[in-house]
Amino acid sequence: MKRTLPLLLTLSLLAGCAAGTGGLSPIPHPEGSLPPVGVEVCTSEGLGEAYDDYALKLLRACRQEGQNTLLSPLSISLALGMTANGAAGDTRREFETLFGMSVDTLNSLSARFMEDYAALGGSTRATLANSLWADPDITLTDDFVLRCADPYDAQLYHGDLQDPATVNQVNQWVSDATQGLIPSVVEEFDRDAVLALVNGIYLKNAFLHPFSAPTSEWQMDFTAEDGTVSRPLGMRNGTRNEAYIAAEEGQGVLLPYDDGRLGLLLMLPREGLSLTDYLARWDGATIPALLAACQDTRVSLTMPKFKTEWSASLSTPLAALGLARAFDGQAADFSAMGTLKDPEDNLCIGDVIHKATFEVNEKGTEAAAVTAVIMNKATSMPADQPISLTLDRPFVYAIVDRLTGTPLFLGTLERCG
Repeated sequence: MKRTLPLLLTLSLLAGCAAGTGGLSPIPHPEGSLPPVGVEVCTSEGLGEAYDDYALKLLRACRQEGQNTLLSPLSISLALGMTANGAAGDTRREFETLFGMSVDTLNSLSARFMEDYAALGGSTRATLANSLWADPDITLTDDFVLRCADPYDAQLYHGDLQDPATVNQVNQWVSDATQGLIPSVVEEFDRDAVLALVNGIYLKNAFLHPFSAPTSEWQMDFTAEDGTVSRPLGMRNGTRNEAYIAAEEGQGVLLPYDDGRLGLLLMLPREGLSLTDYLARWDGATIPALLAACQDTRVSLTMPKFKTEWSASLSTPLAALGLARAFDGQAADFSAMGTLKDPEDNLCIGDVIHKATFEVNEKGTEAAAVTAVIMNKATSMPADQPISLTLDRPFVYAIVDRLTGTPLFLGTLERCG
């Protein structure tokens, strides 16, 4: 099936990007002559800003001041996008409010993400994979399964979610999708769980201009906002031309990867401005504006090498952002998703689990994320002079699409070492 999308490049999915599943065999997508459902022609005007706005709101909702935070807005949107295709009525409208676009438009945007980011050039390695894990207590509608098959390329598996063997299969799928960086997403499913919608992302990117290899390891000072000083390993790029960003509230750089599409954005608030106040001024137009402000400038960049991991339930932040009905066993409407064995039961989101990991060194970055939406049954009821930029206090970082400004990963480094 063909989709018409406004892409500068039409890219095919990486062969084998769907993760393995061990001994559990995928159930084929429903066959027939049905046209693609839930996908409309996606125009880029306004969508990037709406998507970035969702990503920033989610970062602010999840962040605890003084603590490192790491999200993959892309992973979360793909998992929630599949889920939204099963929502109806006011529940569906909550998803559309969260993302600032219709579910059909979100499907089209997701199709663009799946095609673009699974087939990047250079030395980039990328995996984007989606799956559905259905318990015998739920019968999914063909329409919903098709909406997840196209454009999310999600494979459907059946198994008893309370069976440890099924849990192991889900976790093996997650490990495969993230190249082992995230070995598992759940220890066990809740007894009321009937469906898991899972996304996995893996990205390994090499800088177009790597940092100089150090002759020996060295440490730098990194000062948290509470004054705590740590001594992480550091790296320097010498003095060379970089895509430097000078803004009223801060400064930073964009370090392009060798795939020609993505880059690592690093932004340091100006002295005296807290990271909380800095992020409060960001909105959906901020990242594209920062990318547009890049100027080729001689920069002496010093920054920490770091590896960070983050995991949490997103239920509370998502409910606070307006997705409350979806978690309410009485009010949620997922009638478009399927039916339960007991007609007295109702479908709702039981939890949204997110895990992410990110590492940067002289050569580039490696990142992975997984998002699992667990559906439960609920009883109804300037100048040429070199600029010195030292990231030695809390800063924002993101893997961004240099063409559209879309953040694939978005985080804050507030403590180091």
